[in-house]
Parts: sequence; C-alpha cells; structure tokens
Amino acid sequence: MIGIVDYNAGNITSVEHALEYLKADYVLSENPADLKNADKIVFPGVGDAAYAMEQLKATGFDKFLKDFHASGKPMIGICLGSQIVFDYSEEGNTECLGLIPGKIVHFSKLVNKDSNVKIPHMGWNNLEICNGGSRLLNGVADNSDFYFVHSYVIQPDDSSVIKGYANYGIKVPSIIEKDNLTVFQFHPEKSGKAGLKILENFVNL
Repeated sequence: MIGIVDYNAGNITSVEHALEYLKADYVLSENPADLKNADKIVFPGVGDAAYAMEQLKATGFDKFLKDFHASGKPMIGICLGSQIVFDYSEEGNTECLGLIPGKIVHFSKLVNKDSNVKIPHMGWNNLEICNGGSRLLNGVADNSDFYFVHSYVIQPDDSSVIKGYANYGIKVPSIIEKDNLTVFQFHPEKSGKAGLKILENFVNL
C-alpha cells in the first residue's frame, strides 16, 4: 500500500488520479498514524517551503518522514516535496528535513543576469539522464519531456546523487536519488506517458 502525505501544501488530486489510473492501492491522509503501515510513501507539495515545514511539524509528519526514511522503505518526493527533503531552503530561510545533504537556492543566484531565462521555470523541458540514472527511469527514454513549475533549484552537496537534469539556462538538478529516497523537481503525475512510467515503476517496486 502506498501512503500519500497530505499536509495542506498544494493540490494532490493529480497524484491520486495518476495512481488510480495505474490501479495502485493507496491511502491519502493528514494523519501520520494512518500511513504507518504503508510500504511506500509519496511526498508531494507545491508552494512555500516555510509554510510547508510549519505544516509538517504541526501534524507530526516531519518525524514520520524521517522515521520512514530510516526504515529503508521506498519514498518519492515531488516538486516542493523534492526540495524540503534537503537541509535548508532560502525560501523563507527554512530549516528543512535533512534527509539528503544540500540546500535550495533561487534561480536568480545561478543564472546569468544577462540571460533571457524566465523565472519561474514553467512548462515542458527535456530531461537528460546522468550518473547511471535510476531504477524508476526504466523504460523512460533519455531526453523525455516533463512538466516543471519552480523558482528554486536543488543544490545537493554530492553531485553523484543527481540522476537527471534539465537545461534551463543552467543544468537544473531534476531527479535526485540517495538510498531509498528519489525526488523529482518536475511533476511526473502531470507529465504524460513518461511521467506515468516513472510512477508505474515506483508502484511496482
């Protein structure tokens, strides 16, 4: 059974629809106790990092996610959920979950000021697989397109955990994987067949 973490940080409906399409057994809950028997966790989210961390702490999901990660069972993070698994986000000067070493910085600090790159990074972008890829990318072609919406960029301490990046003025780390945790800066649930294949691979782990 897959658990979806609901912590009042964005629209989760598209994640539910994708899992329903894949005929996956899942439970969505605002209560960590309801997800304690989950085999896998989906940690989605959109919006502000500081608000999201406040919600995680208020609900007890901060401890739940740390404990679930320590259990070694598979986890994925999506969009905001891909960022606040790191140590720190510049958005709201926020201390995050610290599951993967690294920080989150604003695009404007990384791109050339003379470039025509628009922030936020919004829309479809191809993804280049690197560092051996991920088992969740099985059956996904290199340079497949995925749907992005973000203004902040993941900067892991160890570049070897980057399994895919998008070119958008800079190389944007877009899939990060360390041990049992894989995170996606883009929205696989909104990315057509390639995104559904990623989620199918996760469901079938």
